[in-house]
Formats: sequence, C-alpha cells, structure tokens
Amino acid sequence: MATITTRFPLRHVERSRLESVDFDNLPFGSIWSDHMFVADNIDGEWTDAEIRPYGPMPIYPSSKGLQYAVSMFEGFKAHMTPEGDLAVFRPDMNQKRFNRTAARFVMPELPKDLFFDAMRELLDVDRGWLPRADQGALYIRPSYFSTDPTLSVVSGRSFRYVLMTAPVGLYFTGSETVSLVTTRKFVRAFPGGTGGHKPAANYGPTMLASQQAQAQGYDNVIWLDGHEGRYVEECGVMNMWFVIDGTAITPPLEGTILPGVTRDSLIRLCGDFGIPCEVRRIAVDELLEAHAAGTLNEAFGSGTAATVQPIDRLGLDGTDVLLPQRPDSLASRLKAELHGIQTGRVEDRHGWLWRP
Repeated sequence: MATITTRFPLRHVERSRLESVDFDNLPFGSIWSDHMFVADNIDGEWTDAEIRPYGPMPIYPSSKGLQYAVSMFEGFKAHMTPEGDLAVFRPDMNQKRFNRTAARFVMPELPKDLFFDAMRELLDVDRGWLPRADQGALYIRPSYFSTDPTLSVVSGRSFRYVLMTAPVGLYFTGSETVSLVTTRKFVRAFPGGTGGHKPAANYGPTMLASQQAQAQGYDNVIWLDGHEGRYVEECGVMNMWFVIDGTAITPPLEGTILPGVTRDSLIRLCGDFGIPCEVRRIAVDELLEAHAAGTLNEAFGSGTAATVQPIDRLGLDGTDVLLPQRPDSLASRLKAELHGIQTGRVEDRHGWLWRP
C-alpha cells in the first residue's frame, strides 16, 4: 500500500512491539497495535486530532464518561486479501450506526470524512499489524466518550474520540460450537431503551447473566423480550438465528435488538443462496414445538467478533435441545461465503469491501 499524504500529526512509537507477537496464536482483543488516533470535541468543534502511540490517557475521574456512562463504541474488521492488500468490511454501516448511537446520547456527530480519514491514516501507519487471512483479522475499535468533568446529568461540552486496532484470532476458542440457555431473571433491553444502539453501558450488565449461564454449564444466555418474556431477541452479544424446516429465521429490529452488520449481510447472502429467510418474532414455545416435530434444523449466532457461531445446545425453559452439527449446515455455508468475501477470495458482488 502506498503511503498517503497525512492530514493528522503523527507521533511514532520509540520501539514497535510487533516483533514479539505470535500471529499464529492470537488472542481476541488483548494485543493492541502501536498507534491510536485521538481527537477532541470542545463546544461542538473538533480539535487536537493526531495519531499517537497507543497507551494511557489522562482523564478526570469526574468525567461523565465514567460517572454516567456517556460512552459508546463500534467494532469491525480489516482482512488481508490474496494480493496482500487490506480490505475493511462494510465500515459505512458502522459509521452510520456510530452516529445514531451518538445522537441517542446527545453527543456531537462525528463527521464521515473524519471517521474515514482517521481510519485510513491509522491503518497505513500500522499496516504491519494486519494478520494473514488464515491467522485472523485486524479488529478496528472506535470509542467515543464524554470527558466533561462536571456532575450535571447532561452529556457535557467536551468529548474524546479514540480509534484503536488490534490483531485478533477467534473470539471463541477451544470449541467450534457454543451452548446457550434462556434467562428470565435478567433482561438485556426494553422498548424505548438503548438495545438498538451500541453504548458501552449495554454490555457491563450482561456479565452476571453470562457468569450464571456458565455456572449452569452453558457458554452464554439467550435474551428474551422484556415485555412478555416469550420471544427470543439476542444471544450473548450476538444476533440470533434459527433454521426451521429449511427456512432461516432471525428476530426483527424493533428497537431492542442491535442492527448487526453481520446480520444484515447474512440476510442478503441467504437471498444469494436461494434460502428462504424470515425476519420475524420467534417464541421459545415455537422452538420447542419445532424440536419435538424434528424440524428445528440448526441455530447460530452472528456478529463482528464471532462472525457466524454454530450452536450445539439450547437450554429452553428447562428443556435441553441438542443440535447435531452437519458439515453442510447453513451456518457453515454462510460463514465460508462471508469470510471469502471479507478476504477477497470470493467476488465482492454487493460492494461491501472498503480498500483504503
């Protein structure tokens, strides 16, 4: 990749940590690239934008990002193509979702050109951190929070945008499948809340439910709707999918479910495959009936981190449903097709790749 003309000041690290990284055994999200992009918004104006070494930043303990969780993030990936180029998967969708979340928290909009220019320059500077396609991907994490050090319950006058990257391997390790169990003690989102957005505060409260699911012998939870407690919404931190009698089904976006980029992509790939796909509510009772009738073919989750994650066991209101894994499953087909597009090995027929 040719070096671009820089828009932002750049402070190089004294010594890269790159040479110490084992790219064949990458963890998820604990190794960070050399640099990060940082910019502040003060009274509505963007200022002090620069690329600096990744590391600690001073922040007031009274800042609203810490005190009131006026904080949000996004996540998406860059992959290496067969030509050795870098391709980012559908960042336009993340950029739009980023600003929808910012608006929900009364935070200034991040201009589209700033979003993409900062990412282009940071990826150019830390290009060496991109793993090969068979090793993993470069995870891109934009974060945005209020730095206003006052305790009034408003979003504030000062904000910081930070863009980081991390070479990552698989999100789930040690197993090709996961197990899930319904929970009625905890609810992820309610109508009118922030379930359809991506604030940091959506994630912390899920940890106890996950811990209790693991104590029961499952990997994570199936989130049900907060009104009736009947309908499946998400699973862990992923969108949820079922295949019943050959039809793929995923819950609808009604404000409580995150509009996942991978979810949207899979809906379109189902159309490419000629697989019937329904976006509709699905109740736990329907799943139990389908299992009893032998028509519950498979289940899987989808998300940026895990991409497509097959599910081998569902704990549905006390009934364990085992789902045998097949090499020709829809989850396997979708995962292979999606990864092929992301890495440039399959034709990008929908124009999903951004090549900085």
